[in-house]
Amino acid sequence: MPRKARQPSQSGIYHIILRGINKQVIFEDEEDNQKFLWYLAHYKEISQYSIYGYCLMYNHIHLMLQESQEPVAHVMKRIGVSYVSWYNRKYGRYGHLFQDRFKSEAVETDEYFLTVLRYIHQNPLKSGEGTIETYPWSSYRHYVEGSDWIDTAFALGIFSSEPEIALNRFKQFMNEKPEETAVMSYTSYKLTDQDAKLAIQNIAKVSIPVELQTIEKEKRDELLRRIKKVEGISTRQIARLTGISQSVIARA
Repeated sequence: MPRKARQPSQSGIYHIILRGINKQVIFEDEEDNQKFLWYLAHYKEISQYSIYGYCLMYNHIHLMLQESQEPVAHVMKRIGVSYVSWYNRKYGRYGHLFQDRFKSEAVETDEYFLTVLRYIHQNPLKSGEGTIETYPWSSYRHYVEGSDWIDTAFALGIFSSEPEIALNRFKQFMNEKPEETAVMSYTSYKLTDQDAKLAIQNIAKVSIPVELQTIEKEKRDELLRRIKKVEGISTRQIARLTGISQSVIARA
């Protein structure tokens, strides 16, 4: 079956989601996060796109950018190929890192632009990664502290032409609870058991999920915490696949 054509954006602005293949972890440590952001900033100078927001999670990435000299597909190919080549060299691996092609959604109105930006900045809350203000791998801090490569002026300008008023309104809006259906449905999903199994095996470096039962408690609990942060996986699902009780998983 042919792949569905991308919906072109009249504004040139897209909400982009890039996932690890088989939902695998794509950022193992801080250096990995920093390297991806370096490529994101580096290719901005070459391709002249605007970056309005980002959030790097363990196994997926959210971006909001506006294409300029190059179409968004070329931009993402530049960034993806460079990061995967670096990642594979670092970890001595081969092959694909990202799942299929990236997903993209056209962002056409100011209202939806802000809704998507809030969704991106609130991603860490869904995985228990702390607050919007404290999560280190999103663009939120660039809006608060200032930035020389994230294009913050457009979003802040929607709130007010007065910088202090704009920033205060921005902070308030970013922390508001959105409606469940505020952002396109593909941004949230549940993993199949097969995909959840692969994610567990990748994170825990085990051949089958039930091997988690044999791992020393402190290390096992750390692995369970990482597994719980995978988007789309449930505690009940982890318990079913690993044989570890839901109460133990919840306490980890």
